[in-house]
Amino acid sequence: MASPVQRFDAIIVGAGQAGPPLAGRLTAAGQTVAVIERKLVGGTCVNYGCIPTKTLVASAHAAHLARRGHEFGVDAGLVAVDMAKVKARKDRISIGDREGVESWLEGMTGATLIRGHARFESPRTIRVGDQLLEAERIFLNVGGRAVTPDMPGLADIDYLTNVGILELDTLPDHLVIIGGSYIALEFAQMYRRFGARVTVIERGPRLTPREDEDVSAAVAQILENEGIDVVLGADAISFAKGGGNANGGNVNGGGDAAAFTVTPRVGAEPIAGSHLLLAVGRRPNTDDLGLAAAGVQTDGRGYIVVDDQLRTTAENIWAMGDCNGRGAFTHTSYNDFEIVAANLLDDDPRRVSDRITTYALYIDPPLGRVGMTAEEVRRSGRKALVGKRPMTRVGRAVEKGETQGFMKVVVDAETEEILGAAILGVGGDEVVHLILDVMTAKLPYTAISRTMHIHPTVSELVPTLLQEMKPLQ
Repeated sequence: MASPVQRFDAIIVGAGQAGPPLAGRLTAAGQTVAVIERKLVGGTCVNYGCIPTKTLVASAHAAHLARRGHEFGVDAGLVAVDMAKVKARKDRISIGDREGVESWLEGMTGATLIRGHARFESPRTIRVGDQLLEAERIFLNVGGRAVTPDMPGLADIDYLTNVGILELDTLPDHLVIIGGSYIALEFAQMYRRFGARVTVIERGPRLTPREDEDVSAAVAQILENEGIDVVLGADAISFAKGGGNANGGNVNGGGDAAAFTVTPRVGAEPIAGSHLLLAVGRRPNTDDLGLAAAGVQTDGRGYIVVDDQLRTTAENIWAMGDCNGRGAFTHTSYNDFEIVAANLLDDDPRRVSDRITTYALYIDPPLGRVGMTAEEVRRSGRKALVGKRPMTRVGRAVEKGETQGFMKVVVDAETEEILGAAILGVGGDEVVHLILDVMTAKLPYTAISRTMHIHPTVSELVPTLLQEMKPLQ
């Protein structure tokens, strides 16, 4: 007997950062909405991304600051990290956030939360188990997952991704991380601060390859200053089970036998490790949705093809968040929701192309980034000015004992509009927003350089920086 069709005004597949708020807007407008989630409500951010990882970063920072106490005239004594308590704190905060979103959805008038895997049967019908759902409008917010690379010997050993490493409640003797970008480096620093020996292995010639070379070099120096080993140019990575000793730098001593060895390039000495984290990229969760039945096209990497208002190739289907390839951050996902809601409900024609690229790398000190890199500006051929100031010349940073990094801003020499900035230093993830806001308003850089800021702050040096610019070479 065929399943009865349940009809809704809208179906949202995925309860990540864009799905629940869109459900809120649609139900507030009087529509009925089905929200389908096959795993955990809250998506990557709440369960495997921002919330749990930044909670761990905070614990790692506390341990690091305690060890540095003598620099401030404070004797903290022997610093011990209890990984079980660190994990428990992380779990408590992450689960609390997830339960908050679940309660919101379950109590939302007009919304129905359905658990299970969604698969299209036609452009307007979706099957979840033995339930058949139908709606005039369907919104995809299915997120992404870690890529598992094809590397010799990898299938023979145990490894972790950004999901599995969150379940550790003991300290690795030697954490080896494959990858040199944002997820990799955040885990590298936090686990070194927890007390593990850490080695980062990157295939390319430098860390954070999308950044300018001076930013990459400064990031590497920050990590190496804390005792993290960085191996670059690892163009032939291979693995073998067991062999050697996993220690040789663990803050808390030890020396367990290695679970594996990794050889970064032909002829290189094998590196023995106890735990392996793969952080070499992510892929969208689009390969098991039956998109062909809905007429939804994907690109060569599996991302759903969308236009500037996030409409797919099917006229009644939209895609938001990590699965559309238009941003891989919580803030881009939430902004996707705002764009869709503005167009459908507010008669406000917002577009993806209106937003300025901005993100942060949450090592300590953090990197706040907005707009173009200096290298991108050079390649564009436009005349530009650049200002740069080391954090050693920022009074607030000196007072706090946080002088690593620098600020850099690039400006169009003719229009005087800010083209981009990198704020690598204490408070950099917050300071960068004053630049982002002026860029969004399309104001000249003088809107900042002539503004009086509060002393003593990190932000107060941005006007000074903009008063000292030179031609970009």
